[in-house]
Amino acid sequence: MVEVFVDGRPVQVPEGSAAIQACELAGVEIPRFCYHERLAVAGNCRMCLVEVERAPKPVASCAMPVMPGMKIKTNTPLVHKAREGVMEFLLANHPLDCPVCDWGGECDLQDQSMRFGSDRSRQHEPTGRRAVENKNLGPLVKTSMNRCIQCTRCVRFANEVAGAEELGTTGRGNDMQIGTYIEKTLATEMSGNVIDLCPVGALTAKPYAFSYRAWELKRTESVDVMDAVGSAIRVDTRGTEVMRISPRENDDVNEEWISDKTRFAFDGLKRQRLTHPLMREGDRFVPCTWEAALGRVADAARAAQPEERIAVAGPFADAESLVALKDLFNRWDSEHLFLETNAPELVGQPAGFADLRANYLFNATIVGAEQADAVLFVGTNPRHEAAIINTRFRKAFLHNRCDFAAISPEMTLNYDCVNLGDSLAALTDAKHPFFERLRAAKHPMIVLGSGLLERPDAAQHALHAAHALAKTCTNAAPGWTAVNFLQRQASAAAAFDLGFAATTAAAAAKRPAAKFVYLLGADEVAPAALPADAFVVYQGSHGDAGAALADVVLPGAAYTEKSATYVNTEGRVQRVRAALTPPLAARDDWAILRALSEFAGTPLPYASVQGVRARLAEVAPSFAAPNVQAAQPTALAVAAAVAAKAKPSKAKAKALPAVTLPVTDFYLTDAISRNSRTMAQCSRAFTHQIAESAHEAHIAV
Repeated sequence: MVEVFVDGRPVQVPEGSAAIQACELAGVEIPRFCYHERLAVAGNCRMCLVEVERAPKPVASCAMPVMPGMKIKTNTPLVHKAREGVMEFLLANHPLDCPVCDWGGECDLQDQSMRFGSDRSRQHEPTGRRAVENKNLGPLVKTSMNRCIQCTRCVRFANEVAGAEELGTTGRGNDMQIGTYIEKTLATEMSGNVIDLCPVGALTAKPYAFSYRAWELKRTESVDVMDAVGSAIRVDTRGTEVMRISPRENDDVNEEWISDKTRFAFDGLKRQRLTHPLMREGDRFVPCTWEAALGRVADAARAAQPEERIAVAGPFADAESLVALKDLFNRWDSEHLFLETNAPELVGQPAGFADLRANYLFNATIVGAEQADAVLFVGTNPRHEAAIINTRFRKAFLHNRCDFAAISPEMTLNYDCVNLGDSLAALTDAKHPFFERLRAAKHPMIVLGSGLLERPDAAQHALHAAHALAKTCTNAAPGWTAVNFLQRQASAAAAFDLGFAATTAAAAAKRPAAKFVYLLGADEVAPAALPADAFVVYQGSHGDAGAALADVVLPGAAYTEKSATYVNTEGRVQRVRAALTPPLAARDDWAILRALSEFAGTPLPYASVQGVRARLAEVAPSFAAPNVQAAQPTALAVAAAVAAKAKPSKAKAKALPAVTLPVTDFYLTDAISRNSRTMAQCSRAFTHQIAESAHEAHIAV
């Protein structure tokens, strides 16, 4: 620690800190435009000027490292004059767009010009202002480059965090411009974050431009469920509509970034919504009352034998609805419960997979991914399945010189990754030179993808081979868990915690043909997997593929319309909060299941959300402590437990088919994103460009 003095007050700061950080610790507000805590220092806006004793002129506090005994002055006439001069230069070329700018009311330039600028202007006559042509960055980011103050936050984010190195600057001084060197869109799953980073209105959201003013919005803190990361978000609403989704800061999960799907897919919440119970009559659906719908479902359930009843949970199923559905089916003497990750064939899990929590969680934690120095991906593309975690891997690549390899089809990542083919035999043989690097690593990671569960024989083999390989990583740091399972759906970890998805592949193979199928927001089940005479119930928020198979449709609430519990891929229990009420006759999922239990004559023993959550804590104690990531067993303990299970034969392993990736289009993966016009535009604009980039990279190699 180093002691410095800020306006005469002593402050202890870590060695190597910048003067601006010392001022913040002292409680002094320093204006800034280019400086950002998570980006490299640029020092080009000069708004953070302070006076340092014995320095000949004001210094940029963001680029000045502290020295022992340094005396920093932030409230002197020299500092005030310097800041007013910088602000005058910025405003001299800034257009008078505040009345029509989407950043009006939230703009850093507005706030700082009022707080630190002069109270008068010397620019009395109209002068020629700097004019810059707008850039086309794709369907998400709207540019008004006349407003740009050249802070380069967007450039640094694109290069350091998102890995989109095509964004940069050309020219110098007044002729400097920001854009892509050749006219390309900003093809990254994280592009929307430049909107939050921009301190002026140069970069705004194109899909909802001019649709709201900041002071009209009601803000609700919540958690994202578009993937299994559980990013902290803020849902902004006006009336009965979601108008904007923004990130909240959470250093343990998403820092202050969110993916483009998290940010922009919310317009899918307004389309194809299920608002009333529906019953099939011939080839069409007709609205009905809740009593009629639940009565028909209860009659169909009673008509089927226990072994003929199955339930499938989709990606947005919350923990309350999962435990309610499990309890209901258990009262009906059925254990055939599946996750949509087993779709389309409903094959069940490998034997013993759900017995150990470390088998299905990201044990190294999301923050721990930054420490990795050798990573092997097996059947997963983190860029598409967990874009936020992928930014942590990029950090490891940039700062730890982490080596990456993948057993998967060819995929395009934003860091160097060696492809070891798409056969799981590579994991067993471990002959590639990369494996020597993995065994010698201090923080090795073997990341298994949820797509392996679509073939339980592949998952069983991959799990055993991964733990066997982890045992050979003898140089790993104490307590480090090398084997990590990357979930891609928000419901998956909670389902395994609650024993909902405990159906094994062997049990699934022996069950008779289903006569009663309950789809809890599941849309990926293949029609061929369901007998033609099966009675299908679909409960969910959107009329997607699952609803088209149903005999009865029950409208549920979307994730922005309910207070519910989810578990992210690292095992962190999180709560989403309702920002809106469900539309018309739609209801919370657990409440629908509770009502169905009454009609079926097997009432569930809870009638409030508090009762359901008490049941959650009874089934899995981790639910009693929200927002806490539970400690996981060490790698050796996990490996020993897995080794006790029956090991698949080598001959069978070699007969396994090639590994496939479950996500082929990042922007269209679920019912909400498939109903989003913005995501459809992104799919057309970006997927084609990414494919072209991969082809160009292949030719270059």
